[in-house]
Amino acid sequence: MPDNPSLSNKSEKNLLLTITMLGSFFTPFMGASVNVALPIISKEFTMDAVSMSWITTGFILSAAVFLVPFGKIADIFGRKKIFILGITIFTIASFFCAIAINGEMLIASRLLQGAGSAMVFGTSMAIVISAFQPNERGKIIGMNVSAVYLGLTIAPVLGGMLTETLGWRSLFYLIIPFGIFVVYSLTFIIKSEWAEAADETFDFIGSFFYMISISSLMYGFSHLPGTFTSILTIAGIAGLISFIIYEQKIKFPVLNISLFRKNRVFAFSNLAAFINYAATFAVAFVMSLYLQYAKGMSPKEAGAVLVAQPIVMTLTTLISGRLSDRYNPGILASIGMTIIIAGLIPLIFLNTETSLIYIIISLVILGLGFGLFSSPNTNAVMSSVEKKYLGIASATLGTMRLTGQMFSMGIATLAVHAFIGKEIISKSNIHNFLNSLQIIFITFTILCIVGVFASLARGKQKINY
Repeated sequence: MPDNPSLSNKSEKNLLLTITMLGSFFTPFMGASVNVALPIISKEFTMDAVSMSWITTGFILSAAVFLVPFGKIADIFGRKKIFILGITIFTIASFFCAIAINGEMLIASRLLQGAGSAMVFGTSMAIVISAFQPNERGKIIGMNVSAVYLGLTIAPVLGGMLTETLGWRSLFYLIIPFGIFVVYSLTFIIKSEWAEAADETFDFIGSFFYMISISSLMYGFSHLPGTFTSILTIAGIAGLISFIIYEQKIKFPVLNISLFRKNRVFAFSNLAAFINYAATFAVAFVMSLYLQYAKGMSPKEAGAVLVAQPIVMTLTTLISGRLSDRYNPGILASIGMTIIIAGLIPLIFLNTETSLIYIIISLVILGLGFGLFSSPNTNAVMSSVEKKYLGIASATLGTMRLTGQMFSMGIATLAVHAFIGKEIISKSNIHNFLNSLQIIFITFTILCIVGVFASLARGKQKINY
């Protein structure tokens, strides 16, 4: 089985691109469609606001914990093997989600889904960049990222429609046939494999330290305030510092710290990604709750409003990916984050009387900014490393994305908890909920302002291969 090939067969290239785009499509589709269904799931399983949020945050936590280790494993043992395993686990976990009998089983199944998605997201971008020529990079990245936003685009409408007509469990059943198709195609049709770091050994000790530390940090932060969760958060930070020190002393680290110390573009592009997702991910979650609880919409109606943002993201990403091959991706990404600020500020002033036009315009601006940020930023990261580091670069970027998403959900959950506690959101506490939204969007705006400077600090892009 050949290693490190760029595919020459056009049909295999197209099939591989289709497969990776399906992987890029279904994970965000699942997340966004489940967000729309959360109130109904919460009612069926009698879950409070904090427990309900763990249907989303449990998935993100699991994915973030496994991304870096599986990215390195993929570089060593083969990216296609890990991608296939990830899709298999994701599909099986979707089945368990569909047959969940209580909230605990659903959250546990979402944790398993997260582990599978870590294998997919830690390898998909690295696979297509390895398989295609360098001059096709921006286009391919743009298409894969647009698949992410297409999933986000379709999810609110299709998710809301399926939830109302067939029930929320149908969202998870929908994944299964596509998972089977992907596994079959990669196993029996595409024979190539990509493992540029096959001569290295896997860092088990570093991986263990990393997984424990990132779990403690993210779980602790998402459950603040509280003495125990504060201790977990501090322990997680201390653990990550120890992990960084340890990784610099071994020959084959699970995460090459020199990529951050010596590669300015890699370091600041990842930092910008973390800040961007921390400031934007929970928008869909809290806006779904706002539209259904404050505006009295059904899941289908809320989905029809929320779809405005990912539609614009999808269209913008296709263009921005190609632009990032011609212009400095750092500048494009910085402009994108500045536009995001312009979209977040109006959401600070939401109330029960806010018009739908006002909301949709804000979401469109957010979509434009995020679409302009994401593809160029991804291109900057993946173009800044050698081929042997593509898997870990993809996994690191994915970890920044998921850690940012987890922090975003943590900020949102913490704010909601501060205003309504563990009560179920209702008409009696809706004004407290709206006050929490104001704090959430002010925090997100401040984060994005910091993110613009982080994005600009990366300097001029240098292509490494």
